[in-house]
Amino acid sequence: MSTPLITIDVAQRRLRRLLLVGAAIATVWVLLPIYFLVVNAWSSQEAVNAFPKAFVPEMNHESLSFLLGFDGVLTSLVNSLIVAAITMVFSIGLGAPAGYALARYEFRGKGTFRLLILLTRAFPLPLLALPLTVLYIRLGVDDTLVGLALVHTMLALPFAVLITFSLFSGVPTELEEAAWVFGCTKVQAFRRVVLPIALPGLAASAIFAFVISWNEVFASSVLMIQNRTLTAFLLQNLDVSPMHMKFAGGALLVLPAATFMFLIRKHLFAMWGISNR
Repeated sequence: MSTPLITIDVAQRRLRRLLLVGAAIATVWVLLPIYFLVVNAWSSQEAVNAFPKAFVPEMNHESLSFLLGFDGVLTSLVNSLIVAAITMVFSIGLGAPAGYALARYEFRGKGTFRLLILLTRAFPLPLLALPLTVLYIRLGVDDTLVGLALVHTMLALPFAVLITFSLFSGVPTELEEAAWVFGCTKVQAFRRVVLPIALPGLAASAIFAFVISWNEVFASSVLMIQNRTLTAFLLQNLDVSPMHMKFAGGALLVLPAATFMFLIRKHLFAMWGISNR
């Protein structure tokens, strides 16, 4: 009778080991390029071009200092942060109510509406570049941060709607009904009951919108001339730069997004059921 139990226990241990090995490989696969990016960004030009590479960086910040002192870099960095922040506000402000309506109400064409949201991502942005540019020039919002944020919101909004739809679908309606019984209005029940439960998912959706806006380069290059974001600015100025400057530019792109995700990590951990103290 004990043989089947021993066999199951051995199989579970093997499965656990395989999962740990897979997690380790995935971690190395993700972190190794970031590690080499940081190492080369904090190395001199000679160390970047040398082979084999040193495992520990020499902590030479000349490339980053030169890049940060380059005319227009800090301005484009601030532009990227502003556009990403506006994109987050617009995406959550528009996507969360739409996701809540999809999760809580039944109406004609609900399935079609969800399909149309996905179809908005079927059109590549380069295809819309010319009509968008003409429209923005006519409206007078070309080369403005708000105008670029609207384009980034268009890219992030479908994901925000679908993420919040799944999020609110997982919140039992009985909790809201109980709040109504105790005298809360629908708005109060949403704010006091649903919103605290949904906050981790909303944070994840905000991070997704931030990353989409931060990494987007095509619209930033086409629609912006004087007020370019960091990605468009670096693409324009580092195209023919030495390799150590390209590594410094890559690190400059990664660090703000990584810092933002680090600051908001507790909401992500709460969404995944991981305690963070």
